[in-house]
Amino acid sequence: MNLFYVIGSIVAVGLLIYLVMALVKAEDL
Repeated sequence: MNLFYVIGSIVAVGLLIYLVMALVKAEDL
């Protein structure tokens, strides 16, 4: 169903944001 694609996209975006924030914090250090 489309619900699985929606959940998958939300999780993917969340992981991307988490990785970007981790990189930014790493640069600050």
